[in-house]
Amino acid sequence: MKLSQLRYIAEVNRRGLNVSAAAEALYTSQPGVSKQIRLLEEELGVQIFERSGKHFTQLTPAGKEIMQVAERVLAETRNIGAIAEEYGDEQTGSLSIATTHTQARHALPPAVSRFRDAYPGVSLHFHQGTPLQIAEMVMDGNVDFAIATEALELYEDLAILPCYRWNRSIIVPEGHPLCTVKPLTLEAVAEHPLVTYVFGFTGRSRLDDAFAHRGLAPDVVFTATDSEVIKTYVQLGLGVGIMASMAFDPDRDTGLVALDAGHLFAPSVTSIAFRRGAYLRGYMLAFIETFAAHLTPDTVEQGREARTPAAREALYERLGPALDRAGP
Repeated sequence: MKLSQLRYIAEVNRRGLNVSAAAEALYTSQPGVSKQIRLLEEELGVQIFERSGKHFTQLTPAGKEIMQVAERVLAETRNIGAIAEEYGDEQTGSLSIATTHTQARHALPPAVSRFRDAYPGVSLHFHQGTPLQIAEMVMDGNVDFAIATEALELYEDLAILPCYRWNRSIIVPEGHPLCTVKPLTLEAVAEHPLVTYVFGFTGRSRLDDAFAHRGLAPDVVFTATDSEVIKTYVQLGLGVGIMASMAFDPDRDTGLVALDAGHLFAPSVTSIAFRRGAYLRGYMLAFIETFAAHLTPDTVEQGREARTPAAREALYERLGPALDRAGP
């Protein structure tokens, strides 16, 4: 059994049983991947994948168990490499982060700037995607950290640490009728067409919950993953925008007004996540603490051990006051 064979079966599984896609990701040939998987199955005496002709259709029962072990072996192999690098030169390396546009554009720049000053020998790599894609990237070992507001809690093998609490603003053109509504209400907002985030992005679920709780059915006429796009279409008169308050800059977003909506929606929490079994190098721990000062190495370890919803809730409650002080 070879480590490369475990990488092949894991990559094929991650790529939806598409051998061609797996081979491309592994920078090798499709026949080579198929051959090595066949040799591994012959050595083990069981099939890992069920087949229809030349195509894999699903994991066999044995394959499902083998895959779980293979993923653990590959994760520990990555950890061995990380440990060696840490003791070789703790000031150099790479850090890969998957996040959404809102976090990359508005929340992360100050932390990245401070981190680069402290660790100039560490190269940073950012990947953008949906919250689900982001969670999958870190689960698959393609990135070190995932930073998002939605979806991370769906993966029990992720250690999730709360970074900061935030809320929303209503974005309208100057002179819009909502500017005179005091106090601003959900009912008043719901009278206008809305422009906001795609479901599953940037706390969108909290927004939908708020309207549903009041028995309102807002007319969402346009959705986007990017707050800059939302502001553009508000300026065009397409509707009233609802987006993260941190994404509004009064000096830059001329012609628009941000109306505080903190009293209309429950706050959301942005979190950072990593695989529970991952070895975190010193500069990785430093990045977490740079982004959220309350996430010290000891707190990170507590987050790693908080495996149940009750344990995570207790950690969040303890860190609660710090979440309001953190963030952009």
